[in-house]
Amino acid sequence: MIEIIFLDVDGCMTDGKIVYGPDGEELKFFDVKDGYAIESWLKLGKKVAIITGRKSAIVEKRAENLKIDHVYQCVSDKFAVAEEILKFEGLKFENAAAIGDDYNDYKLLKAVGWSFKPKDAIKELEVKTKLKYKGGHGAIRQMIEILIDHENLKEEWSKRWL
Repeated sequence: MIEIIFLDVDGCMTDGKIVYGPDGEELKFFDVKDGYAIESWLKLGKKVAIITGRKSAIVEKRAENLKIDHVYQCVSDKFAVAEEILKFEGLKFENAAAIGDDYNDYKLLKAVGWSFKPKDAIKELEVKTKLKYKGGHGAIRQMIEILIDHENLKEEWSKRWL
């Protein structure tokens, strides 16, 4: 069973664009439907971890809003961080799914039980499932819905909201 999902930010939780406001503040755009799916996944007693190569206060804020406990920024070796999280949670890579869109996600995607990439990820990434949605445009939601279906959690998932 998949118990934890590892999320990349730029290109997966967002469309990969970074916008700077007039005062130099950084802006990123997140999809509400992705957030809804993340919250639902957590309500099922599952885990979520954000592992990203960049650092942004916006990512901290988004993780706080979604109640994601594991947030690691400025990470160059996502595999090593995931390994630490799994050890802490008493899980194995086979219990994990991950989404990534670029070369820095490669090693982690190869290690997890189920790997995903958004529609607009680099073609060189080999994953179990290529999603039909682009990063920041519902890719996370689609990934979680696939996992919910595969794990036969659809009824429990629906009860949480209906």
